[in-house]
Amino acid sequence: MNQTWERAARAACAIVALTACGASAQERSAVEEIERYRQALGDGNPAELWEARGESLWKEKAGPKNASLEKCDLGLGPGVVRGAYAQMPRYFADSGKVEDLESRLVTCRSTLQGIAPEEAKKNPFGGPGRKTVNDALVAYITSESRGIKMNVQTSHPKEAEAYEVGRKIFFHRGGPYDFACATCHGVDNIRIRLQDLPNLTKQVDAQRAYTSWPAYRVSQGEVRTFQWRLEDCFRQQRFPHLDFTSEASIALTMFLAKNANGAPFNAPSIKR
Repeated sequence: MNQTWERAARAACAIVALTACGASAQERSAVEEIERYRQALGDGNPAELWEARGESLWKEKAGPKNASLEKCDLGLGPGVVRGAYAQMPRYFADSGKVEDLESRLVTCRSTLQGIAPEEAKKNPFGGPGRKTVNDALVAYITSESRGIKMNVQTSHPKEAEAYEVGRKIFFHRGGPYDFACATCHGVDNIRIRLQDLPNLTKQVDAQRAYTSWPAYRVSQGEVRTFQWRLEDCFRQQRFPHLDFTSEASIALTMFLAKNANGAPFNAPSIKR
């Protein structure tokens, strides 16, 4: 009788092990298929249309001052675009603030072209039938850092402060679901629907995730910027609305961008 129970127990354990292996294999297979899907979509990325329009807008005279953005200093000198995004966010002495790319564009459009900051911030993200200046400029400028390694610094006290504030925001729990950014992005091997969620507390995941934004979203037919990505995450957490180019958004970007240091930038990418 004891031998019968022993054989039954062994058989049960074997079934459990096989089931677990099967589930694990299915999980790996799903992730691999999704990655192959992304690679297939990468051929002929529609974001190139936004990049071309952004380059044209960069050189086009606009605003009350009838000026282009070609003298905009993105951190490497007036008009230097190549590699600039790979070192942002960063502190800018002329504004006295740490700025990410999108807030810096607001500053340049205001100072160089005479466009009121409130106007430059209005409706920053595109949608059906509406293409924005912000999306196009971001697509162009970020594309000029493709292949360049991320190198975000915190040598200035305000940069170090922004990084620390961003870290606290990442781990802060709140809202009706008591969520934090880390709830979804501080754990290994989890996925929502068909989207694998990177563990942004690990450098390799932070590098892979950050360097793939902005991105063309196939499901939306739009290029989405990193400010949009953060706002959409806050929306899904049922947090209060994250104001475009707010200090909180820039601090969180600083935290995530610096954690991606050392990885080649590879965007605008393409996502489902």
